[in-house]
Amino acid sequence: MTIASELRAGMVIRVEGQIYRVLEVESKSGAAQLGGVVKTRLSNVRSGRQWEPHFRPQERFEELELERHMMEFLFAAGDTYTFMRPDTFEQIEIPGAILGLGATFLQPGMELPIEFFEGEPISAVMPDVAESRVTSTAPATRGQQDSAWKEARLENGLSIRVPLFIAPGEVVRVDVKTGHYVERARTEHRRSA
Repeated sequence: MTIASELRAGMVIRVEGQIYRVLEVESKSGAAQLGGVVKTRLSNVRSGRQWEPHFRPQERFEELELERHMMEFLFAAGDTYTFMRPDTFEQIEIPGAILGLGATFLQPGMELPIEFFEGEPISAVMPDVAESRVTSTAPATRGQQDSAWKEARLENGLSIRVPLFIAPGEVVRVDVKTGHYVERARTEHRRSA
């Protein structure tokens, strides 16, 4: 058991029979006779829905232990993604809702840590940033505002907004959680320069 004032981002707890991952925690101390409050942002691990409850600092929760296994992505069929444990060759299917936007960046052979609770997969630890090639966008333009953006379609089918200097065929880095452009990926010949 853990109390609300000890909650930290990344913990997994059970609240009212549901399993939540703690995303953010902010403790506010009370004045005089008023008790403090712990503001949280939680994500339901099964549905992905977020909730922002407030708790009393001494409120108790069951902290849950998760198992984590490295799994290799094999293929997708509809909204189901099949992964395999390389050590046992056991295959599991994970619904797209658990993977979120990160599912669009999966490529066969990619290995990810998958978290399990009571033998059931509840989340995948996706990288913060992924690279993808731009398949179509307006031609690159130079000399215009740096703050101007245009639509681009990536090889994985995702449409994002990119700066005007990005051309078709370039590789960009994308924030996996939000789907926003981060930067142009560095190419090998640029690194050696």
